[in-house]
Amino acid sequence: MNKIGRCLTGFAIAFACATAAQAQSEGTSVPKVLTILREYTKPGKAGQAHEKMEAAFVQAMSKAKWPTHYLALTSLSGKQRALFMTRYASFEAYEKDAAAVDKNAMLTTALERASVNDGELLESEDAGVFVYEEDMSLRPRPDLSHMRFMEISSYHVRPGHNHDWSEAVKLVKAAYEKGVPDAHWGMYREVYGGDGGTYIVLSAHENLAQIDRGLLEDDKKFGDAMGEDGMKRLSELVAAGVESSQHQLFAFSPSMSYIYDEWIKSDPDYWKPKMVTSMAKVAEDKKVKDVAEKKP
Repeated sequence: MNKIGRCLTGFAIAFACATAAQAQSEGTSVPKVLTILREYTKPGKAGQAHEKMEAAFVQAMSKAKWPTHYLALTSLSGKQRALFMTRYASFEAYEKDAAAVDKNAMLTTALERASVNDGELLESEDAGVFVYEEDMSLRPRPDLSHMRFMEISSYHVRPGHNHDWSEAVKLVKAAYEKGVPDAHWGMYREVYGGDGGTYIVLSAHENLAQIDRGLLEDDKKFGDAMGEDGMKRLSELVAAGVESSQHQLFAFSPSMSYIYDEWIKSDPDYWKPKMVTSMAKVAEDKKVKDVAEKKP
């Protein structure tokens, strides 16, 4: 199974292919449904070792010219792991894609072989399915072709405290709209694969200097926009409504991503997987050598 198929199978949903038109718009539109597969690698098995195994998935998808793509990220904080994010316009598109994978025997065989090899490097894996919360998001960036890092914050809301959470998000969003015009994030709610009441906030960056600027400048602007009373009210709402939170940092991984054509065209030097390019060159060199050896 591929990254998409493994995620879907984990939820035992019966599935049939997302249309090419839908797939072409995935890279430049905010996804309504987001699946995230997390692979926790064994000690010493991350980095190039994992990248080489993941290249088999990318090659299989590329060879099949599969219309659905995914973005890979590797952890810079927390446990060593890789995330694979797949975007869908709807649950219907999600279902059709997995069914199409199952019907493609050649692709399925290649993906299952890659999964067996990849599994040797993994300590564990899990998956979640999330839906977009438009009212809780702020100027989300669907096109991440020039981004290199992503902050992912997760919040677990106490049962029965959704109102506190909603009010807190409204206060934060209004303050950022007023005081930090460049601020952006996408908010997603987990609907399958985890505990109820879990929300994640995704914010991408071109470089880590943007986080420096956020800590030095944006936090102050946010505090000024909130005001003393607003900050007090926000603290009360968070204390009442949020059971726990985590904040993690990830780096994009071009070599492990099966990425959108639009993104590759936008920044080919970054997104064209070096490993795949290198292997293609080896194959081409071998072809030239074989032809030369056949000459009289």
